[in-house]
Amino acid sequence: MAVDYRQLEELRDACARHGVAYLVIGKSGALLHGFPDTTQDADLFIRKTLDNGRALVRALRELQFRLSDQEAKEIEQGKDFVQLKNGPFDIDLVYAPDGIERFEDAWTRGIDVDGIAVCSLDDIIASKQAANRVKDRETLPRLIAFRDYLRQHQGQRKRLGALPANRP
Repeated sequence: MAVDYRQLEELRDACARHGVAYLVIGKSGALLHGFPDTTQDADLFIRKTLDNGRALVRALRELQFRLSDQEAKEIEQGKDFVQLKNGPFDIDLVYAPDGIERFEDAWTRGIDVDGIAVCSLDDIIASKQAANRVKDRETLPRLIAFRDYLRQHQGQRKRLGALPANRP
């Protein structure tokens, strides 16, 4: 089942209530830029701090994700990749995406789409190029052409503000 926009809004709202610093990345991020495709899950690039991980666990539980103690621990400690299929939609949590050095740098390049923090298309493309998976290699030419089209036909997009502060 594909993740839908309403679910991303719910995720945005829960993350905001708990002060989670995240960026939507991958194909779900590209979709929020307007890329015409579908995806089965939400991909989130998570700022790797203990407080942010704890805030994310609270937000996910609020959204009815059934996290095991082990999954909660991996999220809190910032395991590089955590895949969840035990909630209202599938989600991949990425703390160290290929092709992107630091969360804080990606944040400065990210954009705001209806209050949802989204990685820049350049970062999404860099991550897919670095991952070098077959499915990414198939999508990349269209994604690059889409980015180039946007550069030619759209003005500056709304940038993100300050990083959120985690809330207990």
